[in-house]
Amino acid sequence: MTKVLYSATMSLDGFIAGPGGDMSWLADHLGGPNPVADDLVGKIGALLMGARTFGGDDPNRGTDKEGAFSGAWTGPQFVLTHRPPANPVPGITFVDDLTSGLEAAKAAAGDRYVNILGADVAAQCLAAGLLDEILVFVAPVLLGDGVRLFHHPGGTRIPLDRVETVPTPEPTIWLKTRR
Repeated sequence: MTKVLYSATMSLDGFIAGPGGDMSWLADHLGGPNPVADDLVGKIGALLMGARTFGGDDPNRGTDKEGAFSGAWTGPQFVLTHRPPANPVPGITFVDDLTSGLEAAKAAAGDRYVNILGADVAAQCLAAGLLDEILVFVAPVLLGDGVRLFHHPGGTRIPLDRVETVPTPEPTIWLKTRR
């Protein structure tokens, strides 16, 4: 069964992007040895992301490491948006609702993960009970403002179980949802 994973690198104060979606801070925290991240790339079968993530900042823009997972990942990508571009984008499938988008991504992923990119899509998956696991790489930096790992209005408590905590150069925490 395909699992749905939200993976992100987060600042110690809980942000995955700086103000205005700035991702430049992340360049200082990518590329070092991290066996969890290195192993993850081969376990991902498809990506599902929101329009802001798709059109947003890439800390490796203009380098040979541009793209998902520092350019190490290739495969089917699905973008959840109500405003797809007028012209097709090679390798990208635009979907307009979470359920059908996630089903299409699962079909494309086979027995590997559908990896969620972007806080908004991750929060939608979590609220709908569709998120299986969360993988967080904690970067030793304080951003002070920006896009939180989760924006969780209403304060509903969501219990998680720790799968693993890995002592890497930047701590890694793997959690699964209780459903």
